[in-house]
Amino acid sequence: MPKKTILYTGTGDEGYTSLLGMERVTKFDLRPEAYGTVDEASAFMGLVRADPAASGRSKKLILEAQRDLWLLMGELASPPKVELPKRLESDRIEWLEQETDKLGEDFPPLNQFVIPGDTRIGALLDVARTVVRRAERETARLLLEGDLKNAEAVRYLNRLSSLLFAMARFEEHRLAGRTTLAKDVK
Repeated sequence: MPKKTILYTGTGDEGYTSLLGMERVTKFDLRPEAYGTVDEASAFMGLVRADPAASGRSKKLILEAQRDLWLLMGELASPPKVELPKRLESDRIEWLEQETDKLGEDFPPLNQFVIPGDTRIGALLDVARTVVRRAERETARLLLEGDLKNAEAVRYLNRLSSLLFAMARFEEHRLAGRTTLAKDVK
């Protein structure tokens, strides 16, 4: 008879969680806040990837970024003394910059603030972007307080938010032929 998969541990019932390396912290410690926010961003990105209206181009970019986010969550769940076999490195930031630049070539220049919501896909990407920005703030705090060694983590989240912004504009232009700008709202 196949073994039943247990999907809960009960070890967090008292308000504590384990980091990699077995250190226990409160569930509201900045580390679980940061990796939980990254997980939330990945989930919103997954909504876009699952939507049939999203372009294949966006789906491919999202999946690659989601894989990076799993690596980042491992870093955020590890105290500085824990050595990981792999961390985010500058080549991933270069990839984000290149992809953002390529997307920027495929929609008209923006000269005003954007009002999200011209398409469902664009709106979901904007939600993911704002969640990534929150993750960036939490990760920056970990870095600046000395609880994270890899400064590339903050840079990655910063560039990922730019990629998500560009993807939202690309999808709006592709699906609706426009992006609503603040000057257009009356």
